[in-house]
Amino acid sequence: MKRKYEGLTVKKLLKIIAPVMVLVVSIGVVQALSATKPEPEKKDDTQRLISLYVDEVKSDTVTISVHTQGEVRPKTEIDLIPQVSGRIVAIYGAFAEGAEFDAGTTLVKIDDTDYKLAVVRAQARVATAQVALQRELANAKIKEDHWLDKRTAGEPSAYALNKPQVMEAEAGLLSAEADLEEANLNVARTEISAPFLGRVREKSVGIGQYVTAGTSLGRVFSTNTVEVRLPLTDVQLEELNLPMGFMADELNTPDVQFTARVGNKEHSWSGHIVRTNAAVDQQTRLIYAIAEVQDPYGAGSDDGAPIAVGMFVSAEIAGVTSQAAMVLPRLALRSADKVYVINAENRLEIRTVKVLSTSEETVLVTNGVEPGDKVVTSTIPAAVDGMEVRAITREQQS
Repeated sequence: MKRKYEGLTVKKLLKIIAPVMVLVVSIGVVQALSATKPEPEKKDDTQRLISLYVDEVKSDTVTISVHTQGEVRPKTEIDLIPQVSGRIVAIYGAFAEGAEFDAGTTLVKIDDTDYKLAVVRAQARVATAQVALQRELANAKIKEDHWLDKRTAGEPSAYALNKPQVMEAEAGLLSAEADLEEANLNVARTEISAPFLGRVREKSVGIGQYVTAGTSLGRVFSTNTVEVRLPLTDVQLEELNLPMGFMADELNTPDVQFTARVGNKEHSWSGHIVRTNAAVDQQTRLIYAIAEVQDPYGAGSDDGAPIAVGMFVSAEIAGVTSQAAMVLPRLALRSADKVYVINAENRLEIRTVKVLSTSEETVLVTNGVEPGDKVVTSTIPAAVDGMEVRAITREQQS
């Protein structure tokens, strides 16, 4: 019994000691492997530089142009108004909406019967006045001869020689002649015309209608010249070097190129700035420049397409003087007047520039950068003046 008990005790000890021995051996193996493992290489921590696209600043002599837009208006537009009353007896073909007419062409005819009768009556009054004048002149001659025959001492009075009566007869003749001239004018005024080459915008009467003097028969405008009012800001005026109250002369007439799409084709017309307003518009706070186009329906048209009244057109105004400027890509401008420049030490500099003009592609500035400077065109989330960066060009990237 004693041997059996001792055998059981040894087995229990082996079951307890065996796992412990395995664990000890495993730890020893792991430590041995760790001791023989080579140490990892140590790398120095280095700052990763931001790569930024840059473009080189260039200098150029430029003539600034400004883009704006406006509506075409006639330079001369009037209501067609008769100076006499009467019934309309004729409306000519030139008096139709959109129709063209020459200067002096009769557009509307008013019945002139009563006015011709007035001419006859005025002619009769002139004849009567002429007879009255001749009679008083004859009386004056008779009285003068009678005074000389009497040989009375002293000078005769004006009445004695019939002079006041002669003057009264002369005045009566002048009045009658004036009435005759007025009657003839009224006859001529029954034929209504415009004093310029033009077109009809509106027609508001018909044949048989009775009109009084001062009634509007329609509206017409001259086609010799059209105007376009172009809104400009004070900055744009400065860019064009145009003062408020500017009046063009032979040496200073800024060119304007107008464009508009008519159907599927874009047309262009040439004009000139003739003046600028001398006051700021109170509603828009803008200054208006007035441009003119000569003979818009004739020689001034583009391939037969006129710059018609009422058309909305885009305009490019060319400056009159050239000036030196720095040319930058449009992407380089930030916050209206800031650019980022990478200097020779690859440090970022935030500079303020004076913007002369901007377009979709370029910016013109007058100071803040120099030719050859590298301006950043990339987006920078948090730019800090003096930060170290790496400059790359798009050619290098490709």
